[in-house]
Amino acid sequence: MVELTLPKNSQPKPGKVWPKPEGATHTREFKIYRWSPDDAENPRIDTFHIDTDDCGPMVLDGLLWIKNKIDATLTLRRSCREGICGSCAMNIDGTNTLACTKGLDEIDGAVKVYPLPHLPVVKDLVPDLTNFYAQHRSIEPWLKTVSPTPAKEWKQSHEDRAKLDGLYECILCACCSTSCPSYWWNGDRYLGPAVLLQAYRWLIDSRDESTGERLDDLEDPFRLYRCHTIMNCAQTCPKGLNPAKAIAEIKKMMVERRV
Repeated sequence: MVELTLPKNSQPKPGKVWPKPEGATHTREFKIYRWSPDDAENPRIDTFHIDTDDCGPMVLDGLLWIKNKIDATLTLRRSCREGICGSCAMNIDGTNTLACTKGLDEIDGAVKVYPLPHLPVVKDLVPDLTNFYAQHRSIEPWLKTVSPTPAKEWKQSHEDRAKLDGLYECILCACCSTSCPSYWWNGDRYLGPAVLLQAYRWLIDSRDESTGERLDDLEDPFRLYRCHTIMNCAQTCPKGLNPAKAIAEIKKMMVERRV
């Protein structure tokens, strides 16, 4: 049997254990992934304890409590704190989700926090989303028309507008794409569930007049067809969307235009 030896930096090592806050009667333990490009060290897992009587109810509240009161070097992204911007997407308790909408009471035991998986790490909990955003731009996510621009606005029926429900709500947090094994192994060529969900949103927009061009752009063994309907994307989406269904609809459109 072949024995494989993992690289020494493939698993984070135990890091610093910070003492419990003095005088706190109710605490929660956080185990947080740490890595800095400025240090010539492997990733590590630092252990913190927060005072839950002095902290909000969400995981993001706990992280900011740690950053403000224990270790100011802890690095993470956050903005709206309302599940709208997608900035604080990370892997919490083994699931990709938003730290601002994940309640501490939803987690048993220590709160384990890692950056989104299978992406280069900028620092600590901040992943590099350069490729993800470039892929999103590649589908040209805007209205494309050839008809003369109307004096006021492009009109749309209530029925056609309803077709966009479950698509436009995507906040591009990348939770779904980074939970997809196909995206892990083919992220350089496969667009991934988030971007394909956005592609479908424009494909079925009744005001858009570039459906054929958009389908031509997706007709590729990797850009679209690396989806194997694993459904991780639908399970992890913090907005309750179903990218796998959107991808299936795109594949259906590909077939229908040939018959």
